[in-house]
Amino acid sequence: MNVFGVDIGGSGIKGAPVDLERGDLTQERHKVLTPHPSTPDAVAEGVAAVVENFGWSGPVGITFPGVVTSGVTRTAANVDKGWVDVDASKLLGDRLGGLPVTVLNDADAAGVAEMTFGAGRGRQGTGILLTFGTGIGSAVFIDGRLVPNTELGHLELHGHDAEKHASTKVKEDEGLSWHHWTRRVQKYLAHVEMLFSPELFIIGGGVSRKADKFLPLIEGIRAEIVPAELKNNAGIVGAAMAAAGR
Repeated sequence: MNVFGVDIGGSGIKGAPVDLERGDLTQERHKVLTPHPSTPDAVAEGVAAVVENFGWSGPVGITFPGVVTSGVTRTAANVDKGWVDVDASKLLGDRLGGLPVTVLNDADAAGVAEMTFGAGRGRQGTGILLTFGTGIGSAVFIDGRLVPNTELGHLELHGHDAEKHASTKVKEDEGLSWHHWTRRVQKYLAHVEMLFSPELFIIGGGVSRKADKFLPLIEGIRAEIVPAELKNNAGIVGAAMAAAGR
């Protein structure tokens, strides 16, 4: 069964059809840049460009970088504030010509995909996926069951949102070395571990492709730390799963 998944990020909007039996893309994903300003209407145009690139006409799952409840976007940390309290399912569904649309938090989508097809498959206890990118997204699982919309990237660290200190964007903006940035990630993981005592951390987002450059440098964390197996496609796969009711 194939369903379409779209992942809206702070820098790009990417999507592709997904084989839900294998948890993998059936075609190479298509990506467009996230518009600036990233208003609801402008982002909807970007989503439509991705979906229409494939001539898709079935259900579509779409991730959003913020809290989503019943298809309504409640926060907008790394996109235009105009997204707050928007009925995103209706907005995006209308722009896609009435296609059935399911909208959910981006890290939650990536986490569900990793727990089903990737690094968290078959794992019990408390597991936390953290996506490092424009911000830091989180998905918390207890015995494989999702606790939605946790938004742990906004935990306070050194007087600021943690994602303002340890995201991949901060690494790039400040020109941090892998060693320097990893020390920040380590402090963040230690803080999350103190609060939740997970058995497993899964590190996702685009930086997971370079896990060998920083994961071996992390010290003092008791939980097992592994890179996301689906890497930066996890959000697309999880979005498609949500659209299929999985």
